[in-house]
Amino acid sequence: MMKRLIAVWHARNLEFFRDRATLIFTFLFPVALIVGMSFVFGGNERPLFKVGVLGATVEKDAHPFLSERFVDFVPAEREADAIHKVSRHELDLLLDLHDGVRYWVNPDSPKGYIVEKLLLQTDPEAHRQPVTGEAVRYVDWLFPGILGMNLMFSCLFGVGYVVLRYRKSGFLKRLQATPLSAFEFLTAQVLSRLCITLVVTGALYAAIAPIIGFHSQGSLLLLLLLVVLGALSMIALGLTIAARFSSEELVSGLLNILTWPMMLLSGIWFSLEGSPQWVRWIAQVFPLTHLLDAARAVMLDGAGVSAIGVHLAYLAITALAFLAFGAWSFRWRQE
Repeated sequence: MMKRLIAVWHARNLEFFRDRATLIFTFLFPVALIVGMSFVFGGNERPLFKVGVLGATVEKDAHPFLSERFVDFVPAEREADAIHKVSRHELDLLLDLHDGVRYWVNPDSPKGYIVEKLLLQTDPEAHRQPVTGEAVRYVDWLFPGILGMNLMFSCLFGVGYVVLRYRKSGFLKRLQATPLSAFEFLTAQVLSRLCITLVVTGALYAAIAPIIGFHSQGSLLLLLLLVVLGALSMIALGLTIAARFSSEELVSGLLNILTWPMMLLSGIWFSLEGSPQWVRWIAQVFPLTHLLDAARAVMLDGAGVSAIGVHLAYLAITALAFLAFGAWSFRWRQE
């Protein structure tokens, strides 16, 4: 028995080490992830709070509060937009130093409560201004992000492993003998996963929204259109990975390369307001970023089609591009 066990163990080790793509990825991915995250989230002092300061620049000597440590002071040129960000927890507090000292804070924001105390310690005469409009709880802001994260995992991993299993079992090789084209096969996979994703996302929305007391301010039909386009884009993205490769380790690693940056940079847990500009540029590449930005605009602000038109167009274009590339690079057989 021991000889058989050792023989199988040795064979599996040889199989892994002879798969050069998987071997290289296994060593490079952790290094690349650590190096990348060190650039994005590195630094000696990480700010705990984000405070908007009305004006094009932030001058540290303009007020004693601006010298506080662990507070990221962000220039805010438009007052209405900055107040809106405070209501949505994208800014913890908004400060105006031009006509006296005024500030806006969301009463439901835990970080806003603490940073307000810090401001009043340096300037007890600062005038508090109520946030215009209905305050948005953090759970309301987080709710679209959780739904989007679940949709992302379902779309990327729910299709990639199915196609990979079909290829390894020889099922795709038998389909190749039929009149079915690669585009037709991939389209059917996309539509199947889309239906499943819509049912699951709709069920989660219906189950969780009453529990947390969430009510969408915008059109549910527009939100449905947005979810359809977002799901199509990420399903097609997952198919571009599974369309050609036959190694489970490599496909799993490549899918993780896609999901981890989106989880960290697409605004699921926190806003990227105040982050370096290059980080926000990278975030705009991901379909999940456009999905969440548009979903929050519809669900929290009641935005219409014109307000999220750019996001809808981006998701539709990427869905078609990924599906076309997947069909072009699709391989029926293993190497």
